[in-house]
Parts: sequence; structure tokens; C-alpha cells
Amino acid sequence: VKNGGKGRAAAPASATILRLSKGACRRRRSHNQASRYGLWAYTCSFARLHDITMNISKDCAVTLQYKVTDDKGKPVDGGNLSYLHGGYENIFPKVEAAFEGQTTGFAATIDLPVEDAFGARNESLMRVIPKAEFPPGVKVGGQLRGVNDQGEPQVYNVVKIKGPEVHLDGNHPLAGQALRFSGKVVEVRAASDEEIAHRHVHGAHGHHH
Repeated sequence: VKNGGKGRAAAPASATILRLSKGACRRRRSHNQASRYGLWAYTCSFARLHDITMNISKDCAVTLQYKVTDDKGKPVDGGNLSYLHGGYENIFPKVEAAFEGQTTGFAATIDLPVEDAFGARNESLMRVIPKAEFPPGVKVGGQLRGVNDQGEPQVYNVVKIKGPEVHLDGNHPLAGQALRFSGKVVEVRAASDEEIAHRHVHGAHGHHH
């Protein structure tokens, strides 16, 4: 789920950093083929594993298991998503604020009024276009790219085909609705430099180029 977009994975349930305790790595001569060529083999004994819990903060990649329902409790979306935390507009700002400072296992339910979800409907984004102007195979549920009244790029959803006419709607399908977002944190990790530069999470449940 994304504010005005889509949203974006199962992943390890915790962000674990493995560190070797002081002196845990030692060098020894191996009695294998490598030693016969004068090579050194290194063995590491993991004396202790330090499980460090990462709290959600700016530039963290966060994976949520989530469910979205409308104001009557009807499910409208759900699954897993990964987003880049810290004002990158990957997710609703009110949801992002609720998870700030939290960690793996934290769960919350956030009520989103229309203005905090996908906003009010804009009836000027409705279009009726002659079917003859569309390529063959246009179907309800499809999407088309065009421009709005301001000349800006706009994605339109095909909502109805009636005789020779195709009805388009540039509003998000959930625009005008109050929603309830329930989510549980399943993974928190530091985002990569590339993810921060691209302003979204890559990989499973994230953005795919």
C-alpha cells in the first residue's frame, strides 16, 4: 500500500546482527591440501551471537504483514509489503507515524479517515471515450495512461464498457473511503544506499525494476 500508489514481502522475522566476540577468530595451519602449498586456513568460532533488535527509524526497510478493511469491516487489501521508512511516501503518513520507533513483532491498527487514506474523489477525473479509440481487447479492470485537465500524466481505470463507450476513472479505487489499516512488523533492517537513492525498497514485497 502506498499513498496514491501501490503497494510493497515472507522474510526473516527479525533483523539479526552477528558479531564475533573479541578473540573469537583464530588462525591455524590446516592439515589439508591447502597447507601443503603454504596457505593459511582461517576458522572462526562463533563464541557468542548478539541478537540486536533494530527499531524503526529513518532509512529503515520495514516489512509488514497487513490487512485493510473499509468502514464496514469488509477486507479490501492485505498481504505483505515492504516500504522505506522516513517520509518517502511509500505508505500512508499516519501509518508510518504509528510504527516509528517500534520493532519486530509490534502490531497496530490505525483508522484512516478519507483525507488520511486515498483522499476525496475528484469527479473531474471521470472520462467517457469512444470505444473505437481503444485498441482491441480493452476490458473492465484494465488501466490506461493519459493526461488530466492540467496536462499531467494520469492513470485511468476502465470501470465500464457500455455499447460504443468506455468509461474511465482516474481516481484510486478506494478514493472517498475511510479505511482501517492493521499491520504487524515482521522485519526491520537498514536500507541499502541504492534503496535510499531510489526512495523505495527492492526485492520481495518491494519495488521491482
